[in-house]
Amino acid sequence: QVQLIESGGGLVQAGGSLRLSCVASGGTFSSYAMAWFRQGAGKEREFVGVIWWNGGSTLHGDSVKGRFTISRDSAKNTVYLQMNNLKPEDTAVYYCAASFRRGGSFNTESMYNYWGQGTQVTVSS
Repeated sequence: QVQLIESGGGLVQAGGSLRLSCVASGGTFSSYAMAWFRQGAGKEREFVGVIWWNGGSTLHGDSVKGRFTISRDSAKNTVYLQMNNLKPEDTAVYYCAASFRRGGSFNTESMYNYWGQGTQVTVSS
């Protein structure tokens, strides 16, 4: 059974940085796409970024482009989200997700088969 475990969230001041990690287990991830989404209080879940395990291509959401970077370490079955120049509006629960679907809109929740439990990121002004 696929499991995704996020870590690295916390409280940080505006302008600071955090790195989130997502450790994947229970599957063969070479053909998966791995993504980060976030959900702020009272808001819909928002696409942050996706990386394709095979090849490492990435896409990032418009609101985080230039500040956040998604990456992976295949040997560790781990996906990272490096978050720089954090803003109070980045405050949210951040979720890791995995998809084994081929083709489609990878910036939508429905593409993803597995989800982690989430990690809270709070950015103070």
